[in-house]
Amino acid sequence: MNRMRLVLAYDGESFKGWQSQPCGNTVQDHVEKAISGIAGEAVRIHGSGRTDTGVHALGQVAHFDLPGGNRMSAADWRRALNSCLPATVRILSAARVDRNFHARFSVLGKTYRYEIDLSEILHPLRCGRVWHHPGELDLGRLRDACALYRGEHEFSAFAVNRTSESDQPNMTRVITVVNVVEDSGKVLITVSGNGFLYKMVRLLVGGAVRVSEGREPLSWIRELLEHPGDRKCQHCAPAEGLYLEKVEYQQGE
Repeated sequence: MNRMRLVLAYDGESFKGWQSQPCGNTVQDHVEKAISGIAGEAVRIHGSGRTDTGVHALGQVAHFDLPGGNRMSAADWRRALNSCLPATVRILSAARVDRNFHARFSVLGKTYRYEIDLSEILHPLRCGRVWHHPGELDLGRLRDACALYRGEHEFSAFAVNRTSESDQPNMTRVITVVNVVEDSGKVLITVSGNGFLYKMVRLLVGGAVRVSEGREPLSWIRELLEHPGDRKCQHCAPAEGLYLEKVEYQQGE
């Protein structure tokens, strides 16, 4: 097996997102540079999906094809890459996989976590890692709003368009889990589903927080879900509170 599967964690604050850009300061750019330096030739990697500027990952998944003749073990690749990467990016695990595995196209589902800090003063070590929202949120209304997202919906009202309106892909997704937990002045929102659109999680959180603040009724979210072409949610939660927690594949992948 000459395909390598990587599980990565990174602090997204200092990067321009996951996907390679001309600036060269994305997570993909740094990982590809490290792999290519070790391999002695240019190597392209493929991620499970994009994360935006400032978004973090606890379990991003990527793969690359090993250059011909390379005999390094998966453990050797993990150690070598971590010695070359910035301290804010780490390869948590590496494994050889069958060529049928694809980090993006084999995905069955993803889980994201969003963190909101309600404290009056944000601890400096939390800066860039949470949405600082001083004051209380109505957790009952927040949970009620989030519950509306469960199930199969057309989520175009909670997505930013990357292409023209006439060239939109299928924007229906299935959300299986939306949990809201409050702990010591922090609110954690966990969302799992079979796929997510561009900025979808941040817009889902932003919309639910809007309802919890009393600025919109629950019916506003219902209308956005039931009539997605009429208007869009305009309330996008900040990137720094979002974490890609894990990516799911078939057992054994």
